[in-house]
Amino acid sequence: MAEQTAPLRLEVAGREVEISHPDKVFFSARGETKADLVRYYLAVGEGALRGVRERPTVLKRFPEGAGGPSFYQKRVPDRRPSWLETVTITFPSGRSALELCPTDLAHIVWAVNLGCLELHPWPVRREDVDHPDELRIDLDPQPGVGFGDVRRVALEARLLLEEHGLRGVPKTSGSRGMHVNVPIQPRWSFGEVRRAALALARELERRLPETATSAWWKEQRGQRVLVDYNQNARDRTIASAYSVRPRPEATVSCPLTWEEVPDAEPQDFTLATVPERFRRIGDPARALEGETGDLGSLLELVERHAAAGLGDAPWPPHFAKQEGEPSRVAPSRSRGRSRPAPRD
Repeated sequence: MAEQTAPLRLEVAGREVEISHPDKVFFSARGETKADLVRYYLAVGEGALRGVRERPTVLKRFPEGAGGPSFYQKRVPDRRPSWLETVTITFPSGRSALELCPTDLAHIVWAVNLGCLELHPWPVRREDVDHPDELRIDLDPQPGVGFGDVRRVALEARLLLEEHGLRGVPKTSGSRGMHVNVPIQPRWSFGEVRRAALALARELERRLPETATSAWWKEQRGQRVLVDYNQNARDRTIASAYSVRPRPEATVSCPLTWEEVPDAEPQDFTLATVPERFRRIGDPARALEGETGDLGSLLELVERHAAAGLGDAPWPPHFAKQEGEPSRVAPSRSRGRSRPAPRD
């Protein structure tokens, strides 16, 4: 039996946090360990905390590291430090949960000890968990689509946001796509923010019909970049800024300046490279800290779309059927619904 390494005990933000099995390898490409992951988050702590501070945060745990099984844990464990901050949130089902609510870097290091490589915050703050203060643009390239197309859609999204009086922070997803986080006033419901994101997705598709799509059904997307408006529905989360993704190379969801986007490549931002970048240029998201954009102009676009016959679009499957929502049956299947299917 292999000898177990003694736990590390660190003082972080004035709190003691224990790191068990610090020498366990979490990323196979370069052999980085759990302790290396902790050191990474300490190095980029200001930026990582900016992405999750005061937000309900889902734990996505990889107890054996990036190559092992994972699971989402929405509720904080019963056994937890007395100082751990939490917040109660409500799911679309009506059920509620007590979730992690980071307020300092110790909360992030505590989550890392549970095997959380990445953090998944809600787009709300704990003082108002029903009104998002962030609209999230998730650019998801479909199979066969290169990162050049993702960059093109992101840059067009910047222009579109500016036309509607909004600004956003682009970041690599840490996988094949990109995100743009847009700070907004916490005045609108999840449903309204989602409809604004849907209008934005449809406008990007109109401007870049060969490159971008808002189609929910995979059979309709083709080789384009999906602008996933449903990431703004209640209880949907994406990896936060500076999250390390579960890949052997430990790629990072890294905030960028808009000037960096045309030449950005996902593989350039890893656990090994991002700390030096952070020391050198800091966190690009800091430039928009405290900004609160107005969704009014995008919501007017929603109304113009509705007047032109563009209503709602399909919701994620775990939501109840919504008023005005079209069929959730894929078009290729709905064409065969004119007569009942045979029974077994």
